Amino acid sequence: MRTYIEERTVALGEYISDNKCTVREAAKKFGISKSTVHKDVTQRLKKINSALAEDVASVLLENKNERHIRGGNATKEKYRTIKNGIKTA
Repeated sequence: MRTYIEERTVALGEYISDNKCTVREAAKKFGISKSTVHKDVTQRLKKINSALAEDVASVLLENKNERHIRGGNATKEKYRTIKNGIKTA
């Protein structure tokens, strides 16, 4: 594996672990695709740093379990703004 990929993978893992963020948030921060982030932290990180990979896996599992709540809140906010006549970007 190329050095820059390993460095990016570890940086992504540390960022997700430290900030408890989602794959989407990490992708936006690093300027790469969600698919790349997901592949880096679920497949490549295991080979580089297994302890960090376990930490990241627990964060991703927590995010997955909370996903329906975030989606429901986003939908609720969307319709609240429509009802109040507030335009969004």
